Amino acid sequence: MVDLRRARTAWDRADVTVRDLPLALAVAVAPLVPSLRDQGTELGDLADRPHDALTVVAVLLQALPLAVRRRWPAGCLALVSLGFAVDQLGGYHSAAGVALPVALLSAGAHLSRRRVAVAVTASVGYAALAVALARLGSTEELAGYVTFYLVMAVAWGVGTWLRQSRAAEAEHRRHVEEAARATERARLARELHDVVTHHVTAMVVQAEAARYVTADPARVAASLTAVTSTGRRAIDDLRNLLDVLDPAHGPGERTPTVGDVGALVETTRLGGQPVEYLEEGSAATQPGSAEVTAYRVVQEALTNALKHARGSRTLVRVRHDERAIDVEVTTQGGPRAAGPGEGSGRGLAGLRERVALLGGDLDAGRAADGGFVVRARIPTGPRP
Repeated sequence: MVDLRRARTAWDRADVTVRDLPLALAVAVAPLVPSLRDQGTELGDLADRPHDALTVVAVLLQALPLAVRRRWPAGCLALVSLGFAVDQLGGYHSAAGVALPVALLSAGAHLSRRRVAVAVTASVGYAALAVALARLGSTEELAGYVTFYLVMAVAWGVGTWLRQSRAAEAEHRRHVEEAARATERARLARELHDVVTHHVTAMVVQAEAARYVTADPARVAASLTAVTSTGRRAIDDLRNLLDVLDPAHGPGERTPTVGDVGALVETTRLGGQPVEYLEEGSAATQPGSAEVTAYRVVQEALTNALKHARGSRTLVRVRHDERAIDVEVTTQGGPRAAGPGEGSGRGLAGLRERVALLGGDLDAGRAADGGFVVRARIPTGPRP
C-alpha cells in the first residue's frame, strides 16, 4: 500500500506531458484493435478505403499531439484537425478520430490566449473540410455537417466550463486564504498590543516616577529596578510571541493565564499604581482559552489605569465558578480617571472580540463615582 501511494505521488509530480502520453499512445494503437477497426468517425459518407501508408500518417497526426494537449493546446488542436482531415478525405475513417473531440475539450479547458481566434479558425477549417468532401462526391446533407459541428462545439463548451469552474474554485480558495491571513494578522495584532502596550506603559510610568525622587537614592534604585524587571518581562513575552510565529525556533508557546494575574498586579504596583487583588474560587487545573482571555482583560484594564488614572486606587476581582470566569476591574474616580478615551480603543475592541468568540460579554464604562469599570463574564464550560 505504501508503494502504491509513493507511485501515485511520483505520478502526480511528473511532467504533464508524461501524464498525457498514455492517452496519446492508446489512441494511436486503437485502429489496430480488430473490434475498433470499423468503429471510426465517418464524415461525408465517402467510400471506405483500405489502410495504407497515409493511414499511418493520419493516425499519428491525430494521436501523438494529445501528449501535449495541456501544454500546447492550440498546437495540439491544429495537428489533430489536420490528421482528422486527412483521415476523412482519404476515406480511412480510423478509430483515431476520437482524438478530435478530446483536442477540442482540452483547448477549451487549457487555452488561455486567443481563444476566439482559435475557435474561428477551427470553424473555418471545418467549413473548408465540408466543401472538400462535397467536391469528392460526399452525399452527406447539410444537417449532418451541422450536427457534427454542434457535437464538436459541445466538446469545446465543456472544456470552457471546466476552465471557468477551475478559475472560480481558485478565486474562492484565494478569498479563503486572504480571510485566514487577515484573521491571523488581527489575532497577532491583538497579542502584540496586549504584550507591548502594558509593559511599555508600565516602564514609562516607572521612569517618570524616578524623576521625582532623585533626592532619595533608594527610591531611585527601586524605580530603576522596577523598569528593568518590567523590561525583562516584556522581552520574555515578546519571545513567547515570536515562538508562536516560528514554532521551530523556540521551545513552544507560553501563554499567560488568569493564574498569572498576581504577577501582573505586582508589576503594576511597581509602577506606582495602588492595586488590590481579590480572587474567589479556584482556577482550572488545565487552563484554556477562557483563562488566557481573563488575563488579557485584567492586563488591558490595568494598562488603562496606569495611562489615564495613575495613582488612583484600582480593585481587581476575579471569581471562578463551574461555568465561567467573572472579571471586574474598578478604578476609583479622580481627575484623570478618564478610562481609555485618550487611546485608540483598539485594546478594548480586541477584548470584546476575544470574549465574544467564547460566548461571553464585556462591558466598559464610567462608574457612579466617576471612575472606570471593566466587567467581563467569560464562559469556560463545565469542568471535568
